[in-house]
Amino acid sequence: MKIPFEKKIEIMKRGGEILRNIFEELKKFIKPGVDTLTIDEKAANLFEKFKVKSAFKNYKPDFSSKPYPGNICLSINEIIVHGVPSKNKIIKEGDLLKIDIGIIYENLYLDAATTLIIGDTDEINKKLVEATKKALLNAIKIAKAGGRLGDIGYSIQKTIQESGFKVIKNLCGHDIGEYLHGNTQILNFGKPKTGKLIKKGMIFTIEPMASISSEYAVQINDFEFKTLDNSNSAHFEVTLAILDKDNLILADIL
Repeated sequence: MKIPFEKKIEIMKRGGEILRNIFEELKKFIKPGVDTLTIDEKAANLFEKFKVKSAFKNYKPDFSSKPYPGNICLSINEIIVHGVPSKNKIIKEGDLLKIDIGIIYENLYLDAATTLIIGDTDEINKKLVEATKKALLNAIKIAKAGGRLGDIGYSIQKTIQESGFKVIKNLCGHDIGEYLHGNTQILNFGKPKTGKLIKKGMIFTIEPMASISSEYAVQINDFEFKTLDNSNSAHFEVTLAILDKDNLILADIL
């Protein structure tokens, strides 16, 4: 039975609050010297504590030959998304750590991501993270009923390029709700007034991804995508619902 939109956003808003609480507890645990598998195990404990399920664990994307093994995605530096937790991946001072958390709460999916700067880092890395976050905030402002998905992509691309960085063109946001990934793509580039019409009732993620000097991601194993030229990358993501005249952020960890 299809859940009415108003009921769905009530449930997803509560789930988003849980997702944020999980992130805030997880963030206290992240520091140089900790490996990503240990962080992932901590996330599993928090999922159990908050009585939610991982949206990622055992999920098999179309581009993979097997299900994802981790609870969350932890991607370091040139790895843009889908970083698989491992004992061999140790967080270091100066790293850019992308944390992507997806949960299932009352049979609905929520997805959010952020980029943490571990300790201190180079000025260019700080500017990259700042520009990518700004691109998301600018896109949220224009993601409203009556607009087009191309408006969102154009805004993201413009913000990132004006900051002197490259937008990743072959990774994107997606519709979400009763499923993790639908068929609607929220691209990080585009032309104004083009693309699918944005309507009340749509729920999707906006997730700008950018790098210092690469416009494209390359898949290096079943799950992980890195920058083509190995330059550092940043990633932010929110789950957003479109209302009559505005929008509502259902999940974020900004």
